[in-house]
Amino acid sequence: MSLTVTDLSIKIGGRTVVDHLSFRVADGARFGIIGESGSGKSLTALAVLGLLPDAATATGSILLTIDGGEEIELLGRDDRELAHIRGSEIGMVFQEPRTALNPLRRVGRQIGEPLRIHDRLSKREADQRAIELARDVLLPEPERLLKRYPHELSGGQRQRVAIAMAIARSPSLIIADEPTTALDVTIQAEILELFDELVTTTGASLIFVTHDLAVLAEVATDVVVLSHGAAVESGPVADIVRAPQHPVTQGLLAAARATSWTPGGVA
Repeated sequence: MSLTVTDLSIKIGGRTVVDHLSFRVADGARFGIIGESGSGKSLTALAVLGLLPDAATATGSILLTIDGGEEIELLGRDDRELAHIRGSEIGMVFQEPRTALNPLRRVGRQIGEPLRIHDRLSKREADQRAIELARDVLLPEPERLLKRYPHELSGGQRQRVAIAMAIARSPSLIIADEPTTALDVTIQAEILELFDELVTTTGASLIFVTHDLAVLAEVATDVVVLSHGAAVESGPVADIVRAPQHPVTQGLLAAARATSWTPGGVA
């Protein structure tokens, strides 16, 4: 699997929020998109899955090449066509699991539902698979925990449920949009370690979206830096951390170092 974004531009209300952006995520790659608030990084991730707000218009190309060499142009496809790609080829983990999860449904049902709908599993099979996925994301006592509602879980547990939902159908690409921002430092480290283990174990590619260079350096090997919707710097994370060229990248590095982070842990 590979993803090639070419000349992507996104406008909302006549304002350009992503400006002629191009990058490529190779098979098995760990790719980062980083930038300050309003840089267009989350909108770029949403564009890949066709989840842009109704007021947005996008041009350019987002080409997904799946196993076997088939190429699928994602940009411009309708929601019905994209529904077959979401989950099976691309899984998404959002920033705030509290809003991503249905508060009225038990979390086990939410993990198993796509398996029943798309893979035609029976309720019993889906429930068993949900337990297996809960174990994969290191949720404690999954048989008991999956009977709970989202509000009964901690923030870290809710994010693990969201990750389980994203990987339920074994996608070849996982997109994580600021998945640790709402978590405390200890839980954040656990979630980053989980992402590392999952992509290593499954061989899936990863797009990790964040504003935090210290976080990105834990999980990504290559990165594109955005500012006001445009790419201002790109390349291996190690090179950018050691010798940032653009003032925006230098500012992100300074902010990371202000938290006592040092670049020794670059992936």
